[in-house]
Amino acid sequence: MNRLVVAILLLFAAISAHAGIAMHVASRSFEIGANSFFYCFFSTVSANLEPSGWGSRFPVLMKKLYGGTVNLTDLPQLQRELLTVHIELKKFPPAKVVWDFEHREIQTPWGDKISAQVTDLSNYFVTSDGKDLFEVFSSAIAEAEHAKSSINIE
Repeated sequence: MNRLVVAILLLFAAISAHAGIAMHVASRSFEIGANSFFYCFFSTVSANLEPSGWGSRFPVLMKKLYGGTVNLTDLPQLQRELLTVHIELKKFPPAKVVWDFEHREIQTPWGDKISAQVTDLSNYFVTSDGKDLFEVFSSAIAEAEHAKSSINIE
């Protein structure tokens, strides 16, 4: 019976490892988390900060980064957009999170059971390895600028 439990846990770990999103810069990777978490971040940004639609205010973030690639020449604009998003999300309570942009009635799987440390949407998003998502974005941009490389999402 113990072998079965171990086998199931190993299978789950293998599946989970391949179901996530990471940013890749040159030879470094920056873990983000599940595909659904990644989409939740972008859904929240667009629903709360882009009244004219997805990518209307933050085209590099919403179209290029979410689309999978930000070229070296777009990194300064990505950094500016992320700074603006981070500042503006401070104005929104955690209840304004949007799990799915296209189906806004769907709630997050955890509902309102969030950490007391989450005070607004600017500190709501934490990667699967426990890091603030905005800090991870910043680190990836710095690494890409240093390596003179693009950022790729997989």
